[in-house]
Amino acid sequence: MPATATGQNLALADRLDTLLGIFAIGQAPSGAKDPFALRRAALGVLRILIEGELDLNLLTLLEHAASQFEPTVRAGSAVEAVFDFIVERLRGYYLDQQVRSDTFEAVLECRPHRPLDFDRRARAVGAFRDRPEAASLAAANKRIRNILRKVDTVLPFEVRPDLLTEAAEQALAGRLVELSSEAIPLMEAGLYGDALNRLASLREPVDAFFDQVLVMAEDPAVRDNRIALLNELGSLFLRVADFSRLQD
Repeated sequence: MPATATGQNLALADRLDTLLGIFAIGQAPSGAKDPFALRRAALGVLRILIEGELDLNLLTLLEHAASQFEPTVRAGSAVEAVFDFIVERLRGYYLDQQVRSDTFEAVLECRPHRPLDFDRRARAVGAFRDRPEAASLAAANKRIRNILRKVDTVLPFEVRPDLLTEAAEQALAGRLVELSSEAIPLMEAGLYGDALNRLASLREPVDAFFDQVLVMAEDPAVRDNRIALLNELGSLFLRVADFSRLQD
């Protein structure tokens, strides 16, 4: 690992230039073959950004690196592929550190562009899943995703308080408003662990909602309002990771 800022800059520039150039000419690794050691180069990029605590946007770095090539190389067309290739190296990186693969998948679903931000999310999710509330909330997120997947129209998002008729849905909506105001600023600051610790208190109102409330009510307005409430709840967790991807 480079020990100085200059070393970090040079190492990143060298690796990104190599990755983009070789992908652009159609020589990306295939199967076990990796004659240009691109997997090692990609892992080096990740380690510099994460372990060096450089909170940089990898996609932006790749776009800038691509702009330095001659137009005939068409490096810009390789940016997305190289980004995905680099991020995929995090799978093995985390397995070596005993971070579960479904934790990686849950964060990957949100596609963070900053590897250091990806790492903060993964660490927070890994710590959160040790809490007693985690299994219940992960199951609730799976249920929410299944419900939302069956909606064949534009998903409603705005919750109307006047249509909350059951005590359990009123309690969940109120708690969600309260916790959102606390958790979202923490998420925006990268304090995902603190945010998830606050969201853990949603377990009881979420469990009560699913036990006592029929989401698919006969009244279309009430049904859409309950779907909107679940959409809002699921979207809050998705600011960190897709908790529906977590396994028991």
